[in-house]
Amino acid sequence: MKPLFLAPVYAGGVQLGAYALDRIEAAERERVLRACSTNVDNLAAGRWETLLSSALVVEEPMPLAYALLLLAVLGYAEYAYGAWWTAGVFLLGHTTATLLVYGGLRARRPDAVTRRALDVGTSYGFNAVLGALTSALPRGPVRTTARAGLLALAVRPVLRRGRTFTDAGHLVALGLGVGLSMAVDYLSCPEHRKIT
Repeated sequence: MKPLFLAPVYAGGVQLGAYALDRIEAAERERVLRACSTNVDNLAAGRWETLLSSALVVEEPMPLAYALLLLAVLGYAEYAYGAWWTAGVFLLGHTTATLLVYGGLRARRPDAVTRRALDVGTSYGFNAVLGALTSALPRGPVRTTARAGLLALAVRPVLRRGRTFTDAGHLVALGLGVGLSMAVDYLSCPEHRKIT
């Protein structure tokens, strides 16, 4: 049995950081969150470190159900595929979805509120790992149905009237994860591993 260390350290660290931020005065808390945010103003100013820092903080402590789900998904990915794989998929999903959302917002010339919006959290990376984990399901209808169902759940908020740019980011991150999962399927098929 592989030891799990990355998932609990990450999820616990993010949650403890959220509780710590909750205890400081509002102006300082806002300053810290804005400094970590991947909003349009920060990225346009070349603050690329926010691509990492934004995944390490959340605006408020995570609800217990979400924190446990995050721990379960990252923990299972770490158990099944290893810590480096999990971290790589998480960071790929987080940064790629963030940059695509940023590009879309820049193209739309957002208003000042959107340009400075807080954009921090674990959700893009979580969605990417969740999508990638579909390759761990039994092949055939179960795997296909899970992929289609997850993507349908992620598309729904994008189609509603009150959608936000993070809804699009969640869909992009999940799509990246599902795409990685399908690539794993393709590469693991015996006929594709033959040397011709």
